[in-house]
Amino acid sequence: MSTSPLAVITGSSSGIGLELAKLAANDGYSLILAADTPFDDAITQITSHNVQTLNADLSTSNGIAELVTLVGDRQVDVLCANAGHGLGKAFLDEDFQAIRGVIGTNITGTLELLHAVAGRMQARGTGRILLTGSMAGFMPGAYQAVYNASKAFINNFSYALRNELKDSGVTVTCLMPSVTDTEFWERGGTLDTKAGSGEKGSPDKPALAGWEAMKAGKDEVSPGLGHTIEKAALKVMPAEIAAEMNAKDLKPRPAR
Repeated sequence: MSTSPLAVITGSSSGIGLELAKLAANDGYSLILAADTPFDDAITQITSHNVQTLNADLSTSNGIAELVTLVGDRQVDVLCANAGHGLGKAFLDEDFQAIRGVIGTNITGTLELLHAVAGRMQARGTGRILLTGSMAGFMPGAYQAVYNASKAFINNFSYALRNELKDSGVTVTCLMPSVTDTEFWERGGTLDTKAGSGEKGSPDKPALAGWEAMKAGKDEVSPGLGHTIEKAALKVMPAEIAAEMNAKDLKPRPAR
């Protein structure tokens, strides 16, 4: 059995999650990686020789149970709860099962995994947790209402959990990236929007910022000075104006 510290990372078959897996491997962690899409060539990008992968629907209790079973009685030193889905279009135009899937992955599944793993960290008196929230959580998400609301939940929840664990030896950090070039846009059906078709940042930068902030035990990180300023502005902006801004970026363009 490996004596390396163990990192569990969800949503790690691509995007920010895959970049977090690379960073963990470079720091000498054994890895348990979980996602609802195949890992395919992603696994070849990770240098660790001790990697286990799981394809499971992390929006369901069965999927989370599969992951917890794979962890078994091993000590989890780092948990990166990164799995998340987007969902575009107007709320009333969305399929409700897709809405359930977003809430299940972004909120319910994340909390169920945290409840299982963080409880063991607390009992042991040590551990690092990184939650992937979003700058979108500070905006009423017109034409992406469910996603933005789910990330507002995670942003808020991270601070509550951090406070509850402040004397336990377990730290909670929230990564709040802005527009990032991942499969999020295609899977959420938002490629036909201004934001979806526009310029996006590379996922390696927010992943590195989140990983370093987590190791330092910080409360949150919004990578880059521009994002820090953007977050401050969104916190004081009237909700109606923020919703209109989101609508301009995320409203589907008419078919030609």
